[in-house]
Order: sequence, then structure tokens, then C-alpha cells
Amino acid sequence: MAASKLTVVISQSQSRNPQHRQLEEDLAARLMMGGQVEVAVVPHLYDMHADHSGMLFLKSIPGDLVVLSWLYPRPIRWIMHRQGILGKEGVSLLVDENENEEDETAEAEDNPNRGVGIDKLPNRSIYCIDMRVSSDVQDYLDEIERIVKERNVQTVDLMDWIQGSPQPEQLQRYLRTPETNGAAQTNGHASNGVTDGETNGTSAAEPEPTKRRWYPVIDYDRCTNCLECIDFCLFGVYGVTDNDLILVETQDNCKKGCPACSRVCPENAIIFPGHKSSAIAGADGEVAGFKVDLSKLFGAENSIDQAVRERDRELVNDGREAVGAEVGLGRRRGKKESTPRNHLDDLMDSLDDIPL
Repeated sequence: MAASKLTVVISQSQSRNPQHRQLEEDLAARLMMGGQVEVAVVPHLYDMHADHSGMLFLKSIPGDLVVLSWLYPRPIRWIMHRQGILGKEGVSLLVDENENEEDETAEAEDNPNRGVGIDKLPNRSIYCIDMRVSSDVQDYLDEIERIVKERNVQTVDLMDWIQGSPQPEQLQRYLRTPETNGAAQTNGHASNGVTDGETNGTSAAEPEPTKRRWYPVIDYDRCTNCLECIDFCLFGVYGVTDNDLILVETQDNCKKGCPACSRVCPENAIIFPGHKSSAIAGADGEVAGFKVDLSKLFGAENSIDQAVRERDRELVNDGREAVGAEVGLGRRRGKKESTPRNHLDDLMDSLDDIPL
């Protein structure tokens, strides 16, 4: 028995970059005309609130799902996880070849506390694809074709619609202009109250607006529930569930541009998708674990000092007093004091004594 149709969701770029918009439109049109997959276009994934029509649409999808967004795959997955859009991680072969990929299997085995926030996942796959990987629409069509075949869906002349070239009038039929910023559409049919202007003769509904947001996203594959983030953050962003599991409770309490809690997380489990640093923005190759802080060799500011400085800046901006390193680092200090010294500690001490 053939599986249900694969749903492909294109999450729009935050910017009005014409190249980004053109790629989104071309991809949506080529997929829609084929009719072999369900297609939807929603606003930027990171900017939608829990009750936004685009997010409600994502929550309503029962089967396998491909989400294309202008983010690394990790934040795509965990933004949806926070909203209850759960599934097993689908493997995409369309990745940035320049990204430094590392095998985390051994690291996960060394730290059995990782993954504490992962409950039993439903029997479906969610494929997360970064649209910054390629500017060629054909690369995305080829990857979606591969995923369709992987799911053993019976397709008819799949290559005909993938290789086809849409005409301008066809593009107009299926797509809104970029300025509408966020119509959720599925093969020309209405999705959660948003129409394409042709469904049952009704007029197009006004798109639901979004604005840029800034908040942390937790990668529960890496999280050990050490709660260092909730100790360190003094703005009420974090909370715990009834089972004492850390979560981002009040997203919009976060201070725009401040990634301080990500810097103090020992497992690099906290992501700020809009940050300029790939490590903080959620690149796969950036992992925590065993590493030497070379900044100590040159007297540079380390990640903890930087986090303290960033937090103090936001406290002062809020009209509060800076607290320095005296608040919110108790767990980290306790761990250091209780951990036996090893050869690496001796090495770092000897390097500190070298006159530079």
C-alpha cells in the first residue's frame, strides 16, 4: 500500500532578498505543478508564534514532512520540537560540503546524560534542509525526489514535473507576491484560513504578519538538563516542566542580540539561529565536549567572561545592576572543584606560565 503524500513546507526568508524570494517561488511552483507532493509556503519558522496560522498548519500535518528554511537543520528541527511537531530525524543528503561535520556517536556514548529531553517519537520522519546550501532550485528538487523514492511512494512520471519549466502565468496562479509574506498554501487549496484567491471563488485572506524574534532554542539531543542556563539567565526566559526538564518558557523575555546563555552551556545545546557565529547558530559540525580553550594562551576573553559581560550589559539596559561572575555560575564552579585534576589541567597551567 502506497504511503500518503509527502508534505514539503517552504519557510520564507526574513529578508526581502530578491534572490531568496525567487528561489522560494520557483521551488514552490515547480513542486505544486507536479502534484506529487503536498506543498505549503509559511513565514520564517523562527518568527512564528505558537498560535500563528502557519505554525498551526505545521502542527496539523500528520505524515512525513520536509521543511526547507534559511536556517541550519538543527534549529529547524528543535524550533518545531518546541511546538510539539515531533518526528524521527530524516537524513538529507543536501548539505553544505564546506561544513565541518563530526561524528558525535562516541561523544554521546561518553555522556549518557545527553538526550534527556527526547520522549518517544511518532513513527514519521521530518527532513530539515537549509536553503542557504544551494542557489540552484534543481538541487532541492533532486533531493525531494530522492526522499520521495526513499519512502517507496508510487510516483508517475516524476522526472517530467521536476525537469519542467513553469510559465509566468502558472507562477501567478500558484504564488502570491513576496510582499504578502506568509500565505500558507497546499497545492492551490486553503490551509488554516489562508487561500490563494481561487479556492471556491473566495477572495484571498490577508496574510498573518510576523516580526523578527530573538530567543534560545534547546537541542535536546545534546542537553543533559544541567540547568546551568536557568541559573545564569536573569530575565525569566527559562523554566522547567512538571518533570523538572529545562525548557524555554517565555521566549520573548530574551534580550535581542544576547547569546550569553549559549556560551555557558557545557554541551553547546543552546542555539540562537540568527547569530553570526555558526557554533551558536546551530551548525552541525560545532560540538561541545573535550576541547582546549586557546584563548587562555593569549589572554583573550573566554566564553564565560564574554557571557558575563553580555549579561551585565543587558541588566544595565534594563535599569538593573550588573552582577558580574558572582551570580549564576555556582553549578559550573562546583563541577570544577569536584573534578580531579588531570594531565590537561597541568598542561594548561604550564602554558599559562610561559612568558609571551
